Amino acid sequence: MNAERHTANAQDSGSNSQDATAHARTSRALDAAERLNPTLNAFLQIDRTGALLQAEEYDRRRSNKQGDELIPLGGTPVAIKDNICVRGLQASCGSHILENYQPPYDATAIERLRRAGGIIIGKTNCDEFAMGSSNENSAFGAVRNPWNTKLVPGGSSGGSAAAVAARITPVALGSETGGSVRQPAALCGIVGLKPTYGRISRYGLVAFGSSLDQIGIFSLNVQDVAKVLGVIAGRDERDATSADVAVPDYAGNLTNEIKGARIGVPRALFGEGLDEEVREKVESAIDVYRDLGAEVVDVDLPHSRYAIAVYYIIATAEASSNLARYDGVRYGVRAEEAATLDRMYRRTREHGFGAEVKRRIMLGTYVLSSGYYEAYYRKAQQVRQLLREDFRRAFEKCDAILTPTTPTTAFPLGAKTDDPLAMYLNDIYTCTANLVGIPGISVPCGLSSENLPIGMQLVGKHWSEKTLLQLAHAYTEAQPFTALPPATALAT
Repeated sequence: MNAERHTANAQDSGSNSQDATAHARTSRALDAAERLNPTLNAFLQIDRTGALLQAEEYDRRRSNKQGDELIPLGGTPVAIKDNICVRGLQASCGSHILENYQPPYDATAIERLRRAGGIIIGKTNCDEFAMGSSNENSAFGAVRNPWNTKLVPGGSSGGSAAAVAARITPVALGSETGGSVRQPAALCGIVGLKPTYGRISRYGLVAFGSSLDQIGIFSLNVQDVAKVLGVIAGRDERDATSADVAVPDYAGNLTNEIKGARIGVPRALFGEGLDEEVREKVESAIDVYRDLGAEVVDVDLPHSRYAIAVYYIIATAEASSNLARYDGVRYGVRAEEAATLDRMYRRTREHGFGAEVKRRIMLGTYVLSSGYYEAYYRKAQQVRQLLREDFRRAFEKCDAILTPTTPTTAFPLGAKTDDPLAMYLNDIYTCTANLVGIPGISVPCGLSSENLPIGMQLVGKHWSEKTLLQLAHAYTEAQPFTALPPATALAT
């Protein structure tokens, strides 16, 4: 298939298109999903019937002159990560233990998307229970990167990232626990936003690490990310962790003017382990901000060196607690051949969970166990507080902090599956924002010599999404990323 032709089709189905009906745009998105899925494995379920019914309903609303101003997403096709509940569709979380589960309700974010004119076309592939940095841990096969199908798209929201990068849908939802939106956004050459913890309701998001999990947004541009955030953000009485903080008009406030903004750069994080080409592109992005009138200041985040260790203690501890509910009794797969209740529990979890999920459950159980809780979990929470203090002090000097999103570009499938520690280091630049609860956005800042996307990220104070979107928008307007995934990656 020709990449330019595919991109043109996707532009027609985008959220800014006023020339086609929602039915026509949705049909093209569904056609693209079905055509490309054998190559990319981005979708676990494509809902042609349901999506076209949604599109027809939107077109009726529009023809009845209820007003596009009341329907801000305007019939936009959207892909949803398979750990976010959509009534009537599967929510497998990329796991055999939930492969037949269909939730009887919509997540709050899905309810709000539907009301705003979002058309849900299907559920995207992901690392099992969102545990992974490469999307190779799905029970239903790895997702492939549209830029090179021999490479990973990043994880755990790799299916959603690939769907947007391949121009199947202009928008997708994913989830983040330690970088699972921003990291695949960087590796796939698109925009990915992780909001402040509490900005988007977690009701209907299947839990991995409850103090870290958040729903995030992918798109090809900052404007569409801002538009979707404005739709799905806000307090939800069904989620006690959602915050009662006013939601600005993110999209309506975007301008190119950032003169006087202060960009913090933690130079200590630009050292060992960072690919030289990634460093060069990120340094060039810093120069663009200088040219736009921003002030670049040095900041120090002294405890960031401990972030990976802290993250994988806290995340695995919370995972071991959250995943205890999958026992074969209430929902999901059950090992029917077991002779006793205890054996049914064991066999259900033995066959239902994959290797990475089992590894994290065991690690989490260990750090929470008697004799080790104080040495590991309690100590990790103490360092987490030190990280919060690091960022609080840094933000006294700047409005946002700029770093690489990932230490390298996309790597080959299978390259790190036998080395969990090397895999975990892919989150080195992203996991601190989840630990501290602050927002972050990744935007593409160039291509490597091997024609692979490179991403930079901006993180800000709590509730500073408006500032981050403004900074990201100004950069992408000054330095637009117009490269497309090669035709070979999109061929069926």
